[in-house]
Amino acid sequence: MIVEFWGHEFKVNIFLGCIGGFLIAVVSSMFGFGGGPFMVPLMTIGLGLPMYVVVGSSLLAIFFNTLMGSMRHFQFGNFDLLFFLVMFPAAIIGGFIGPQIAKRISPLMVKRIAAAGLAILALNLLGVY
Repeated sequence: MIVEFWGHEFKVNIFLGCIGGFLIAVVSSMFGFGGGPFMVPLMTIGLGLPMYVVVGSSLLAIFFNTLMGSMRHFQFGNFDLLFFLVMFPAAIIGGFIGPQIAKRISPLMVKRIAAAGLAILALNLLGVY
């Protein structure tokens, strides 16, 4: 399948994307973690999409899950409205600014920054720091 974005065309293996996305969704729901750290490498390495397309696509994919999860937490009383009111506009603005920055710097540099962020997250989750 050919995907066009901002005047650029990308050839994407839809079958690999569907199978990979399904497997990531099943495993992440079984173990209770977000699939984002696995979806981003699938879309960049497996599907060959540039990082500025992947980030926006990833944000759209998690938007609905986040919305439903937030509504349920609100119903259970586990919701910080002030934190939400600060983070929501920041996420929207970041969703517009981030792809513009990523498009202007080297794709290799964007991947290195993403890899470093994932490594820091992994170390934090493992309790190293």
